[in-house]
Amino acid sequence: MDNLIGEFFGTMVLLVFGCGVCACNTLAKSKGQGGGWICITAGWGFAVTLGVFTATTLGAPQGDLNPAVTLGKCLLGIYTVPQFLATSVVQILGGICGAAIVWLAYLPHWRETEDQGAKLGIFCTAPAIRHYSLNFLCEVIASFFLMFVIWMIFSAKVGSIPAGMGPYIVGILIWAIGMSLGGPTGYAINPARDLGPRLAHFILPIAGKGKSDWAYAWVPVFAPLVGVGIAYIVVAALGVFL
Repeated sequence: MDNLIGEFFGTMVLLVFGCGVCACNTLAKSKGQGGGWICITAGWGFAVTLGVFTATTLGAPQGDLNPAVTLGKCLLGIYTVPQFLATSVVQILGGICGAAIVWLAYLPHWRETEDQGAKLGIFCTAPAIRHYSLNFLCEVIASFFLMFVIWMIFSAKVGSIPAGMGPYIVGILIWAIGMSLGGPTGYAINPARDLGPRLAHFILPIAGKGKSDWAYAWVPVFAPLVGVGIAYIVVAALGVFL
């Protein structure tokens, strides 16, 4: 139960700061409007670091915040399949909650913002060029390198990392993925990060919100799972788990 509580609140914190930096940079009359891509990618990196610290403190020592990462650990035998499913559900619920908090924090700005796509982009990802198979490929690649590099960082061959440093290193990795591979699809690399806030967008009475783009929603849900599965196969073949 502590693991589920930690994953819920950790993912909530992830989305408060992640969706929050998007809202700050996007919504009309926000003091941070127009901050740019580097600001957004840095914000998401910081969001992951803060979310992992929260999850760990509240009883989730793995601090996944991401069903795809949880799947990777399930493949390693750290989680059972029922634990993977339960953890994924609470991560998605945490994503809904975090996105709803951002909606409340920026409540007067939604009506001031006319662009429906921009408002949706605060909650979830969308491709710069819509081509579902290639969008899927991009998310697979980004998610592969998320899990592959996490396993490289924390492998026994690297050696122990000083206590408390892990979340900072993972935050830097997220920042790097955003700057390098985020351009085509917005680098969801996390089903809970995309589906939870997308559900919040669908549910909440956001002024002038438009549609939630469910035609694309399957890409950021399934592509990260595929990318992590491929990462597991490659890392196992390289013998890193030994």
